[in-house]
Amino acid sequence: MISFQSDYICGAHPEILKRFAETNMECLPGYGSDVYCERAAEKIKKAIGKDVQVEFLVGGTQTNAVVISTMLADHEGVVAAKSGHISVHEAGAIEYNGHEVLTIGQKNGKINAEELDKYIADFYADESYEHMTFPGMVYISHPTEYGTLYTKAELMKISEVCRKYDIPLYMDGARLGYGLMSQDTDVSLQDIADLCDVFYIGGTKVGALCGEAVVFTRGNKPKHFLTSVKKRGALLAKGRVLGIQFDTLFTDDLYFKISRHAIDMAEKLKSIIRAHGIEFYIDSPTNQQFIVLENRMMERLAGEVAFNVWERIDDKHSVIRLATSWSTTEEDLRALDEILQ
Repeated sequence: MISFQSDYICGAHPEILKRFAETNMECLPGYGSDVYCERAAEKIKKAIGKDVQVEFLVGGTQTNAVVISTMLADHEGVVAAKSGHISVHEAGAIEYNGHEVLTIGQKNGKINAEELDKYIADFYADESYEHMTFPGMVYISHPTEYGTLYTKAELMKISEVCRKYDIPLYMDGARLGYGLMSQDTDVSLQDIADLCDVFYIGGTKVGALCGEAVVFTRGNKPKHFLTSVKKRGALLAKGRVLGIQFDTLFTDDLYFKISRHAIDMAEKLKSIIRAHGIEFYIDSPTNQQFIVLENRMMERLAGEVAFNVWERIDDKHSVIRLATSWSTTEEDLRALDEILQ
């Protein structure tokens, strides 16, 4: 069976495994105070071109929960799209830490700056707002849950709204590499650092065994952040595991090269889908592709291909997701092409 189920179905990029083996017997201090974490942080700063603060966490849900809970006051919640990852697929992790997810509308996974502005303005126009959860942060994903991307103009408008109300803009970058390397984007890593108050560079879904690099862009890392991470059960004793991976990913542009590979594979996947006359559910410029299948065809395909069932359209049709990644091969694509014959 071939798999397009997600972008973390394989372990880790071979270069990372090689570095693990090479450094395995080194005795290093724990909790992210090792030389590899320090070196990885410096390489990320260089890639961004800005004096930022970098911290490493082990996974996306832990990152979202820690960043949001440490940056919000106890009376504040986080505004997110109804389809946002923290709104739907994180099992109430944000609420578990005492903060409400305040959902607003979305289109193709993206929130609209005007709707965001109106939502916050309406909150403060309500005479009883002191009895309500304050909008204290805005959360977006890039790419979104639907593989779509914000344009630079859209990000600028959302950032302006956040500045207007003096609340931070937080970008979930679980698949950030695939967004940055898309053929259809005008957003750079430097733009994100300029427009967001905090974001993370996803490793788990972009070649790492595990790990995310959190970037605070305005000297705004919460006080005693390490203590807060530990209190929330998210501190890895062997911090070297994260440092070695990101040090490797940000050596010789490996992170960007393998992300571009996934995009190249996605473009070839799209050509195969079109050649077989299959309908796309949404036009995604990244590594996640959503297609519409008759349920009978979907069930037949499931016998040979691993994928995610995204949603049911009606009694006879469903949307499935096919994801390429750094590990997708030409052989995978050829096999899919033959299966669809």
